[in-house]
This record gives sequence, C-alpha cells and structure tokens, in this order.
Amino acid sequence: QVQLVESGGGSVQAGGSLRLSCTVSGTRLSNQCLGWFRQAPGKDREWVIVVSSAGVTSSSDSVKDRFAISRDIGKNTLYLQMNSLKPEDTAMYYCAAASRSWCYTSSSHYTYWGQGTQVSVSS
Repeated sequence: QVQLVESGGGSVQAGGSLRLSCTVSGTRLSNQCLGWFRQAPGKDREWVIVVSSAGVTSSSDSVKDRFAISRDIGKNTLYLQMNSLKPEDTAMYYCAAASRSWCYTSSSHYTYWGQGTQVSVSS
C-alpha cells in the first residue's frame, strides 16, 4: 500500500522560506512521477511542480525560479523548497504520486495523495 505523509508546513512572512517533506512508503521514488499540488480556500487544486522518474522537473509559472523539487532516493523522501514566499502562496500543499514514470500536470493523473500540510504566508 502506497502512503505519502507531508510535513514542514507553517506560517512565515512574505519573502521567507519553507521546506516541505513528503515521506513515501510502499513504492520507490525512482519508479514514478511525483509532484506537489496546492489548494487555497475556494479555489481548485493546482499543480505546483513535478519530477519524473528520470529526474526531469517542471514547475508552474507562478512558482518558477522560487520553488524547487528534489528527491532523496535513499530516504524515499520528496522535498519542496520554497523561497521568496508570497501571500498568494498560502494554501494546503499536497504531495502526490502517479502510477507512471512520466508526468502530467493534471491532478487526475495522480493516484496517491498525502493528507496535506498548511502553508500560510503573511504580508
């Protein structure tokens, strides 16, 4: 059974940084596409950044050059480094795993989801 558990959320002022972690069990990170999504109150879930099994990353324009995704294969953990945070980054952040090695940006392509971790950015 595949399980994803996020951690590292919190409150930060604009311009600050946070690093989210997603510990994965039941599958190996190197086998599939992984990603981070977020959902703000009253809005649809949106993709943030993804990494394929081959290590190719892609990020949305809203976080490009500010957020980075990485994997620790040995620890089976996915990370999201968030820098230069803005109030509009406030959302619940979810890690997700797809049942394939390549990535799509639509959340419907992801099979496994964590429970989410809240990120709040104040101005």
